[in-house]
Amino acid sequence: MESGSNPGAEKNAVVAAVDDDFRVRESIESLVASAGHTPMVFASAEEFLQSGAPELAICLITDVKMPGMDGLELQRRVRLQYPRLPVILMTAHYEDEIRQRAIRQGAAGFLYKPFDATELLGAIGHALNASKEV
Repeated sequence: MESGSNPGAEKNAVVAAVDDDFRVRESIESLVASAGHTPMVFASAEEFLQSGAPELAICLITDVKMPGMDGLELQRRVRLQYPRLPVILMTAHYEDEIRQRAIRQGAAGFLYKPFDATELLGAIGHALNASKEV
């Protein structure tokens, strides 16, 4: 895959990201923009759900461990309210039970931090391709 390419993803599409760490949000925002998409970043799951972004986004990337609503609960709510929105979860904590739970709940991808740009763009591309097949 060429650097910055994202198979299956429409350019200028909204990709949302939720992480309580400003540096992670900033990195994802920059990477998503460099891939030709429109990033929308949020500091909390609650902020994301109240923003109107779920109706606009073609993909959601969320951290697992956050204050307030965690990423697994956000994933569950998104699956119920916005079933066509693919969710990619990410975490710095290597807990296989969390990964398995995310997959059972229908995660489109699961990344361990730190990950590189190619991994994230690949996960976004995979999620978008899978959502088109639904």
